[in-house]
Amino acid sequence: MSKHYLSKSALLLSLVAAAVGTTQLVQAEEANLETSPQTTALDTSTQVQASNPSVTEQVLPTSQTDNQEATQTPTPAETSEPEAVPVALNTDQATEDLTPVEGQNVNVRILSTTDLHTNLVNYDYYQDKPSQNIGLAKTAVLIDQARQENSNTVLVDSGDTIQGTPLGTYKATVNPVKEGENHPMYAAMETLNYDAANIGNHEFNYGLDFLQTVVKGSNVPLLNANVIDAKTNQPLFKTYDIVTKTFTDVDNNKVALKVGITGIVPPQIMNWDKANLEGKVTVRDAVQAVKELIPTIRAAGADLVLVVAHSGIGDETYTVGEENVSYQLASLEGVDALVTGHSHAEFPSAFYEKYANVDVNKGTINGTPVVMAGKYGDRLGVIDLNVTYTDGKWQVNKDKSSGSLRKIDTKSEAVDEKIIELAKTTHEQTVAYVRQQVGTTTAPITSYFALVKDDPSVQIVNNAQLWYVKNELAGTAEGQLPLLSAAAPFKAGARNDPTAYTDIPAGPLAIKNVADLYVYDNVTAILKVTGADLREWLEMAAGQFNQVDPSKAEPQELVNTTFRTYNFDVIDGVTYEYDITQPNKYDHNGNLVNETANRVKNLRYQGQLIDDKQEFIVVTNNYRANGTFPGVKNASLNRLLNLENRQAIINYIISEKTINPTADNNWRFADTVKGLDLRFRTADYAKSLLADGQDISYLEPNALEGFGTFRFNYLEPQVEEDKTTEQTPEEDVDQTPSKEGQETSSTNQTDKQPTENQAKADEQPQEENKEQAQNTTKPATNKANSPKQTATVQALSLSTAAAKSTKEAAPSRLSRVEKHASLPNTGSSATAFLNIMGLGLLGLAAKLGYKKKGIE
Repeated sequence: MSKHYLSKSALLLSLVAAAVGTTQLVQAEEANLETSPQTTALDTSTQVQASNPSVTEQVLPTSQTDNQEATQTPTPAETSEPEAVPVALNTDQATEDLTPVEGQNVNVRILSTTDLHTNLVNYDYYQDKPSQNIGLAKTAVLIDQARQENSNTVLVDSGDTIQGTPLGTYKATVNPVKEGENHPMYAAMETLNYDAANIGNHEFNYGLDFLQTVVKGSNVPLLNANVIDAKTNQPLFKTYDIVTKTFTDVDNNKVALKVGITGIVPPQIMNWDKANLEGKVTVRDAVQAVKELIPTIRAAGADLVLVVAHSGIGDETYTVGEENVSYQLASLEGVDALVTGHSHAEFPSAFYEKYANVDVNKGTINGTPVVMAGKYGDRLGVIDLNVTYTDGKWQVNKDKSSGSLRKIDTKSEAVDEKIIELAKTTHEQTVAYVRQQVGTTTAPITSYFALVKDDPSVQIVNNAQLWYVKNELAGTAEGQLPLLSAAAPFKAGARNDPTAYTDIPAGPLAIKNVADLYVYDNVTAILKVTGADLREWLEMAAGQFNQVDPSKAEPQELVNTTFRTYNFDVIDGVTYEYDITQPNKYDHNGNLVNETANRVKNLRYQGQLIDDKQEFIVVTNNYRANGTFPGVKNASLNRLLNLENRQAIINYIISEKTINPTADNNWRFADTVKGLDLRFRTADYAKSLLADGQDISYLEPNALEGFGTFRFNYLEPQVEEDKTTEQTPEEDVDQTPSKEGQETSSTNQTDKQPTENQAKADEQPQEENKEQAQNTTKPATNKANSPKQTATVQALSLSTAAAKSTKEAAPSRLSRVEKHASLPNTGSSATAFLNIMGLGLLGLAAKLGYKKKGIE
């Protein structure tokens, strides 16, 4: 080789080195600049996968945020160290080196999360303390471990990401994500190098405009194949993505694989978010949409097809347009693996072994590996595919492929430090937001016994809804009708979670407590129904209970744990009993199964038996109003009121200042269960709340960790002689106290969608209850604030600027708000001052033109 050639080569290498050095210098300088909201991360097509993210043991900060502006979350280049990958000398060489050869074998690992619901960090905003049972920051530890075991990974999420905790509410309604800004959840996914994420049903809760802003700001591809623009008849989102991955085969050779990824959402979003979606989008059947898309994905070069579905597994029976179709999706030809969610359940698990062609040991449905990784980041889904290049294409070896789950370490404080740091600003702002005091409760509000007796956590929700609607409908024709309210316990230990209960001590009530009472971002709605409709509504709710045998002396399970507690509506303003020796009239989907069954007994309004043709106005939420619930679907009037249920509760507490959440016992079990050994489970901790109560007794710890086994004891009701109503022998049934003289049952307090409450000790005499009700639930004389006015109250009703901006519209209401303008003393005086200043700036922003977006 000549010296001339070597000199030229040396010169060329020097120039390359100089160029690389200059690039690194520029990048280093740019990294030191303050990131603007418009900053974007590296193009995902050139992004290098991070390896071995640092993991530390850390307790999240609980102090309130200071007065600094929110900063943009770091890009992956700023937060992780990329692993070294081979650098090709030229494109031809790289292509040649990565081209598969006949018989080449690769172990591919698909990692997945689902239903994170803005549980970004390991923190319970309702209890205002760290929690080791939730959070993507903890799931990230498992992600790192799984990657260390096998670096050939694809990481995806199946949806319900931006709604679910006060952090989600804060970033959607108080300090909403702006154009060009990356939502903290997707910023975290970007940091963890997610390859794609599906769009779930709760992504639509804040409206299409907000969702489109979030989608545009995300550097992680957000996919959906079955939501169609109603005007253009074209897909509203990117229907699929093909990710090219460089993997290492079993012989340690590099090879390229192209993974096609698509996702779907239940068509029922058109009911659940009707106000946001009607006339704007249509939704195709999920199975048909995926089936038609598979050939397109293959034609685009995909070697493997991964479906990321936000849909439960369902069963073997398939109906076009149904909600839970993952069983059918796993059966489609051309689907190599399925990641699913929506049900907040786990697969593989023993529950599904009853279905045909399901192997819970291998984690497969009809031979296809499937995972459903729980909720809130509590599990990581792991699908291991063994693939071989045969006859010019990659084929999955089903006998060597499987799906499994890994649970986060709930005994350890180990988290991914990068996620903690990334979330720091938003987390602290959310903590400051939820600590805003809105009122005081004279008694604890818990939901431990909400499924077996009338409950204060549901009561306060119904009281607030009645208060709001009575003011809203004053002077209207609807306002002249009897007003009722429907609410359900949202947190009642569902999905076998002993921590999923509301537990609010007596004393100050903050926004975090209201969010704990009503966890969903629903909007109030009113329905006009008949007495017959009301009865069917309650017959559906009665599915919460198992049918019991009145002649059986052995223990019987009282509560149907497969029934969704958010469908157990308690309707206040009427009194009624459940005869659970009768079979259910409807199944859990609302299908009529026992036409002659009649569980609902002694249904009365103001002490009088209700006539089937009598009309009522019932306040509920948009989820219930837009569904197919028996009775509800017959409503002759169905109207959204454009104020969130949670905000109605906040406004009610602010108005009343001090509330008494005592339940009014307007429903009970009929005496047909007298003397039976009826058992149920709730959190074991609830045994400490029994005091001297006789209607519930503690037996022993339950086989399910964290739960206890309790007995429900039927007690004769306190009967008040009714001198105004003559009863026939058939009507002479023990009743709960009536509400005579009251137009509505606004005499009690409530709960929210996911809640259940504590047992009361000794119940008070009826007359005392009436007196308390009259003294503690006085509706305001002025009409409730309009949505625009309450937007400021919701955002930060406690900031001086917010109070001033609303004071002109409702001076009497805001004078009460100002009395609660200070935060609880949870930190140093300096920190408190900075926090109040920061909240003041947010309130000022609201005053200068913040327009609240609609939510579910």
